[in-house]
Amino acid sequence: MHSDHEIPPISNAIEPFITLEQFILEQEDRFPHSTGAFSRLLRDLSVAAKIINRNIRRAGLLDIVGEVGTVNVQGEMQKKLDVIAERELERALRKGGECCLIGSEEQPETIPINQNRETKERYAIFFDPLDGSSNTDVNASVGTIFSIYHLPEEYEPAHVLDVALQPGTQQVAAGYVAYGSSTMFVYTTGDGVNGFTLDPSIGEFLLSHPNVRIPSTPQMYSINEADFDDFDASLQAYLRWLKRRNPETGARIRSRYIGAFVSDFHRNLLTGGIYMYPATAASPEGKLRLMYEANPMALIVEQAGGAASTGSKRILDLAPTDLHQRVPLFIGSRSLVEKAEAFLRGEGEA
Repeated sequence: MHSDHEIPPISNAIEPFITLEQFILEQEDRFPHSTGAFSRLLRDLSVAAKIINRNIRRAGLLDIVGEVGTVNVQGEMQKKLDVIAERELERALRKGGECCLIGSEEQPETIPINQNRETKERYAIFFDPLDGSSNTDVNASVGTIFSIYHLPEEYEPAHVLDVALQPGTQQVAAGYVAYGSSTMFVYTTGDGVNGFTLDPSIGEFLLSHPNVRIPSTPQMYSINEADFDDFDASLQAYLRWLKRRNPETGARIRSRYIGAFVSDFHRNLLTGGIYMYPATAASPEGKLRLMYEANPMALIVEQAGGAASTGSKRILDLAPTDLHQRVPLFIGSRSLVEKAEAFLRGEGEA
């Protein structure tokens, strides 16, 4: 079939990409007192991400979709890939040796590891091993979220959770892996956001999205509008405001909702927009977890020029009181987050 538009040729030339490991080492060179432990920690996470990606890619061929028949601490039925992803992350972190404490969304308590190893740098990692795991049953995108904190050199093992539960401002690094049409590893150490795409032909994450900045002109909003009747009247008014056409341009902010936080967040980070999971009558504290989801994504979005709020408070300023604490979340383009806060204060437009 003839087309008036020729498809541009795909180049086979090797691009001068930089790998994730090279990038991490170059960043490490900027800090002369670094021991390299943190770099190895990020490498361990990237290795686990590759293994999780491999299992997701084979999910339709192997018996790894569906539920395992157990309920996690959140009261949710565990998917087989939830269990696999958590196992691979824990295995990689145990072998690496730099992590001393794991907090998983799937487990009721923290997991102490590598307690007897001699190391000056001790880290606690909180993660959601497979966000949106139900999507794997229908071949939709999912993700992994992680958050890294320093632990003091000396602490009482019985009180390790007390020192590990720190505000999001104390994060050493945060990131996520988006498993979709391609697999991306996105992270920040508090000095900008960079994204790396997995090249399966060489098994390496390559720098594809340097210095990510969320666009100032938002394109999308993401919320489960099936719960509209359960939303506060001020939030309903905000959603009606979002649906209006821009009187100057005629443009409209479009609704897009995948139902996997990583996927919705990733799209909005690249295109501009806001993701919302507010408090409702059924979930008065919200649904997303502060330590596993809200804090790491808040650090990323702020480093990319965006904002993250409960609707009234900055997410990163919250002092966590519980390992599985939930919070309402409004996250994305700063202009839309600030507008949401205004509506929730009762200061929105009529």
